[in-house]
Amino acid sequence: QVQLVESGGGLVQAGGSVRLSCAASGRTFSSYAMGWFRQAPGKEREFVATIIWSGGSTYYANSVKGRFTLSRDNAKNTVYLQMNSLKPEDTAVYYCATRQAGNYYYMKPSQYDYWGQGTQVTVSS
Repeated sequence: QVQLVESGGGLVQAGGSVRLSCAASGRTFSSYAMGWFRQAPGKEREFVATIIWSGGSTYYANSVKGRFTLSRDNAKNTVYLQMNSLKPEDTAVYYCATRQAGNYYYMKPSQYDYWGQGTQVTVSS
């Protein structure tokens, strides 16, 4: 069973930065993708960014492109989401997710099999 544990959320002022972490354990598939999603109150869960672990290629939602950056630590089996120039509209619960992957960017929540518990990010104006 794959387990994902997120950390790093909190309260930040607009224009500030936050780094989220997602540590994975129990993974057995050789090729996989990790994605970040977010969900604001009353809204659907939306795609933020994804990384294909084997090659390190990334893809971002237009709303965060240029502000958010994915990185990974192979030794720790952890992916990081560095969020800069935060805006109040970035306020949401952020979730990481993972699935076995081919050479494809997965951007729908239904495409992921395992999810973390979520971490709250609140951006004040």
